[in-house]
Amino acid sequence: MLRGRKENTSTELQYRALSDQALIRAFVLPTIVLLVFVNIFPLFWSLILSFSNFTAKFPLVWGKNPKFLGIEQYIRLLADPAIWGRFITTAKYVILSVGGEMILGFGLALLLQIKFKGREVITTLLVLPMTMSPVIVGLMWKLFYDPNWGMFNYLLGLGKIDWATDIKYNLYAAVIADVWMWTPFVMLLALAGLGAIPQYLYEAAEVDRASWWHKFTKITLPMVWPLLLVALIFRTMEAFKVFDIAMGISGRGATAPQLLSIYLYDTAFVNWKTGVGSALGYIVLIMIIAITNIFIKYLNKAKQ
Repeated sequence: MLRGRKENTSTELQYRALSDQALIRAFVLPTIVLLVFVNIFPLFWSLILSFSNFTAKFPLVWGKNPKFLGIEQYIRLLADPAIWGRFITTAKYVILSVGGEMILGFGLALLLQIKFKGREVITTLLVLPMTMSPVIVGLMWKLFYDPNWGMFNYLLGLGKIDWATDIKYNLYAAVIADVWMWTPFVMLLALAGLGAIPQYLYEAAEVDRASWWHKFTKITLPMVWPLLLVALIFRTMEAFKVFDIAMGISGRGATAPQLLSIYLYDTAFVNWKTGVGSALGYIVLIMIIAITNIFIKYLNKAKQ
């Protein structure tokens, strides 16, 4: 009797394990297939297209099959002075926007560490821009920049400067909107780091009569630095790919800032040079990976 019950119990456990595994596979496998189809397949397909003169508008017509160009496609792009001009403009955008977000975000986090009435309400209001769609943010700032009835020039006491379409100012217009939107992201990560600092470190520094600068450089900044590096990595990657905000403010064409993302859009989806656009996209991808790897090395050192 006992032996029969043990055999039945072991059989039930095996059946349950098999059924659990089958259930897991039934849920996980379709997700993996979907991710491969949506993410991985287009990645490899665009890599193949980047070595050809393929166009998505007329891929196979009148016997004109795509021609394999190999690495010559990349050499042409990297030898184009106009492309390097856009690289410089994009790098300028990244430095200004990410630098502004890091300074303002960390500064706001330090201010919000001070306990005062209404701190939670102010924190919530500061986070609101981050919850908006980038396209909506771009269109909203376009109205704000309007030289005739926009409030930006009026509040700063400037003349009728057309921040949206003037090539001298539209890059800075996109930077200001980007900083306004994503500074709360840096602020939240900095707040999390500041909240995790043990208070006994500050108490020990007070006993030793350390100055506020000493406490900031020896306690606050080293403890928050890893999270600031995380924010720096994410914001750098996103700033290199910025498209929505700049497009919403200035549109495309001659009035748009000379960013790589807008040029890539014009190349691939307006002029239908799919192969060239894919090659340019991979150049940007390699550049982003190289820069983020440098930041990750510093992040690992900061953790140690």
